[in-house]
Amino acid sequence: MKTTIATIALCFGLSYANAQNLKEAEVPANVKDGFAKKYPGSKVDEWEKEGADYEAEFHLNKVESSAVFDASGTFKELEQEIKTSALPKAVTDYCTKNYAGYKLSEAAKITDASGKVMYEAEMEKDKMHFDALFDANGNFIKKTEATKEEEGKD
Repeated sequence: MKTTIATIALCFGLSYANAQNLKEAEVPANVKDGFAKKYPGSKVDEWEKEGADYEAEFHLNKVESSAVFDASGTFKELEQEIKTSALPKAVTDYCTKNYAGYKLSEAAKITDASGKVMYEAEMEKDKMHFDALFDANGNFIKKTEATKEEEGKD
């Protein structure tokens, strides 16, 4: 029983440690410079540290976006919110068939540094949610573990 409780506590600790909000002053200068060069004139709403990478949340052309940079300031990927209706039909068909009872609540288009596109579909039911990732053609790639929805989530 103690082992089970310790394991659960460790898992919660790791999930909280996975993404940490940062103050602007805590972000390395080369990461901030990388953002400024990639998105001139854009203002970061919030910085997060995810593992060894840094994520800048901001609005790009009035669209909720986030860009990921490595510690040297090199751009890795851009994630932009899209309407769920903008997902490829193959994605919505897959979600309807494989996640019955879940609602497709949010969607995003992810473009990496090489221009490769993926789609993310957030599924939720009873305050539980997970993301399903798909390639540019709508083929399923993977699903994240279901987690309880955070209070005050966007």
